[in-house]
Amino acid sequence: MPAAPTFTEATKVWAKIGLLSFGGPAGQIALMHKELVEERRWIGEQRFLHALNYCMLLPGPEAQQLAIYIGWLLHRTIGGLVAGILFVVPGALVMLALSSLYVLYGDMPLVAALFFGVKAAVLAIVIEAVIRIGRRALKNRVMMSIAVAAFIAIYALNVPFPLIILLAGLTGWLGNRFAPALFSGSAHGKDDSADSKGAVDLMFERGELAHVKPTKWHAPRTVAIWLPIWLGPVLLIWWLAGSAGVWTEIGRFFSLMAVVTFGGAYAVLAYVAQAAVQSFGWLAPGEMVDGLGLAETTPGPLILVLQFVGFIAAFRHPGSLDPLLAGSLGALLTLWVTFTPCFFWIFLGAPYIEALRGNKALSAALGAITAAVVGVIMNLALWFALHVIFHEVRNIGLGMNVPVLSSIDWRAALLSCATMIAILRLKIGMLPTLAGSALAGVLLLAVSG
Repeated sequence: MPAAPTFTEATKVWAKIGLLSFGGPAGQIALMHKELVEERRWIGEQRFLHALNYCMLLPGPEAQQLAIYIGWLLHRTIGGLVAGILFVVPGALVMLALSSLYVLYGDMPLVAALFFGVKAAVLAIVIEAVIRIGRRALKNRVMMSIAVAAFIAIYALNVPFPLIILLAGLTGWLGNRFAPALFSGSAHGKDDSADSKGAVDLMFERGELAHVKPTKWHAPRTVAIWLPIWLGPVLLIWWLAGSAGVWTEIGRFFSLMAVVTFGGAYAVLAYVAQAAVQSFGWLAPGEMVDGLGLAETTPGPLILVLQFVGFIAAFRHPGSLDPLLAGSLGALLTLWVTFTPCFFWIFLGAPYIEALRGNKALSAALGAITAAVVGVIMNLALWFALHVIFHEVRNIGLGMNVPVLSSIDWRAALLSCATMIAILRLKIGMLPTLAGSALAGVLLLAVSG
């Protein structure tokens, strides 16, 4: 029979997961499953899947939220805090160092050549994400139609990303009522054998987990504590810096992203890129791709790319501060408003999670949202392709961009094709592909002059 871990044991495992959580949400979830379900049996298979399904319903990085949820199950609020913080901190520290190197030395020929190669690999990684998520989400023509509609809406009609997600969820909810066979999600088989259960499951059955049962004051108390923690710094900065300052813009914009980032980092990146490049003028188009390349090489959630955006925005608008200090503070503010809501969602909703078990309407809404996410990521892949392979892009109205064919960069096109073959055909891992592509970028630029 599995024994419940001590707080010290759990902390060591969460630190290990935080340091090794490469490979995006799929790899991170697989790592947690291996460490917590298969090897240590701290949580059973069905409870792990149920927790994951709940996290998939929430905005923000589902892998980190899953860590918070399981940490909360094991050791109450302090367990959730430790699990969530350790999941993010290693990658955030690496990302801060890489962002500093980028702004200080990014214009050096060698560094520029490395990023040239990384951009090609990032394009292949995004295309692979479209294919991977599409295979899982687009189970019939209705789901395919939702994906196509989402792509057209964001690319050709310039419909805001949050509205696309809202309409997709509403479509799934209504579809479950009128055509449930087309919108039903796949159910996991249940296994109630003792071998499939973890320490948490057995403690739950014995009535030893009193903190998982919500009281009538749970929701108002959680809201009263966590909303000021989340939004208090944003309001303070607005009061000190004014509504037009870069700090207020960072806090306001990324607080909004924390509420609408359904579907993971890939789904929201096109919207963030458009705002950061076109609306705020924080970044150049190619720099967003550079930031994603940096995020791909660090442990932790891919959404850490937002930290890069916040760093660059504050670095270039430092006011009276040293630019590096301003950039670091901008990165810290972005991290705060991006990840603090994750704790809020879990601590607020986790005690009510049993009510979500088997809820077909919610599953249908999630399925439709996931299908729409595929279309949004297709737009992101097209956006990256235009800015990686072509030097010039022309706007033809309604936010639609088309390439100037004469401006094609044959080196970028060649390298992009090679990385797609490496990832899609040869099944080479993400980190080896990134490293190989960066080296190839250096060689290509050296040979071609």
